Amino acid sequence: MERITKVRLRPMNVHVRRGSAAEDKYRSMAGIPDLVPEELAPGLPPTPAHDLIYHGGKTIVNLAYMSLYVGGDAWNAGDIGSIDSALAGAMTEPTLNNVMAQYFAAVPVTQPRPSRKLPGPAPARVSQGDVESWVSDLMNRGQLGGFDYGSTVFNFMLPSGTILSDNPAPGGAKGVRTPSAVPGAENEADSLNGLGGFHGSVAVGATTLYYAVGVYSEQRADGTVNGIPAFDQPWKNVVATFYHELNEARTDPDVAQAIAGGPSTVLGWTSRHGEECGDFPVFEASPLSLVFQEVPLTSGGTTPVQFMYSDYVHGPEGPVATPRPPVATRKRKGARR
Repeated sequence: MERITKVRLRPMNVHVRRGSAAEDKYRSMAGIPDLVPEELAPGLPPTPAHDLIYHGGKTIVNLAYMSLYVGGDAWNAGDIGSIDSALAGAMTEPTLNNVMAQYFAAVPVTQPRPSRKLPGPAPARVSQGDVESWVSDLMNRGQLGGFDYGSTVFNFMLPSGTILSDNPAPGGAKGVRTPSAVPGAENEADSLNGLGGFHGSVAVGATTLYYAVGVYSEQRADGTVNGIPAFDQPWKNVVATFYHELNEARTDPDVAQAIAGGPSTVLGWTSRHGEECGDFPVFEASPLSLVFQEVPLTSGGTTPVQFMYSDYVHGPEGPVATPRPPVATRKRKGARR
C-alpha cells in the first residue's frame, strides 16, 4: 500500500526565483492552516485571489534596520557603500512607502542604522540555523545593544560566492550539510536553486529578535546562478532582495511563530495562499523586469527595488504620488471554528 504523506501548510517567509526548485518547494507548502480557500456565492463577482488579508498579528509601522556584512573581509567597499545608500533610499522613499501605507494606519517610517562588517572570510555555505545562531551569539556578546528590538530588523548580507540554504540546523557555514527538518520536504532549498533570502525571528531569553538574510545574487564565473539576479550589477540585486525582505518583515514580523505551528492569528498580512507582500509579484513576473526596476527618488537619482503587492490595484505596484488608503479590515471568510 502506498504511503501518503500530508504536507502541513505554512505561510511563506522566503524570496524565491520564478520557475526554480525553491519556488516549487515553497509553493507546494504555501497556505494558512486554519483558513480554507474562499468560495464565492453564486452571483457575486470573483475577488482577486492573491490580495493580502490581515490576520490580527503584529506589524511594524516605524521600522529600524541595521545591515551586517557577513565575511566582511571579502566585501568590496564600493559595493557596501552602494548597497547602504540605495537601500536607505528605497526604504525612506515617500512614493514607495505610499504603496505600503495601505497596510497600516499611517504611512510607514523607516530609520536606517549604520551598517557593520562582521570580520572573517566569505563562508562557502550558510544555513538558516547558522544565521539564527549568529543572532543569538551577537546578542549574548552585547553586540546588538541600543536597539528597540520589537521594531528592528538585523540584515545579514552574504558576500559573493556564499550559498544560502533553508536548513534549520547550524553547520552550513562550516561546510557541514545536515538533513532538512522543514515539514513536508525532504530536501533543503538553496540559492543555487532559486532561494534569494528569507526573514524570521529568534528568541534570546525573553527577547524576540527579528532578522533577514539575503544572497549576493549573481551569475557566477562557472555559469551557475546564485540567488535571483535581476539587474545589471549584483549589488543592485542585494538591494532589491532586502527591500523585499524588510517590507515583508514589517507587514508580517512573527511569521516564524506560525511556521512553527502557532495560530494564524500571529500573522500580519498574507494572502489566503500564504504569500507575503513580496511573493506573488515574483511568482508571476515574466520577465522579472516587470517588477524589478530602478525607480526615481524624490531626493534625486534612482534605486533598484522589487515592486510589492498592492491590494489597491490587485497586483504589483510601483511608486505612487499619494498614500494608498488603508485596506478595510474584513471578515476572514472560511475560517474554521
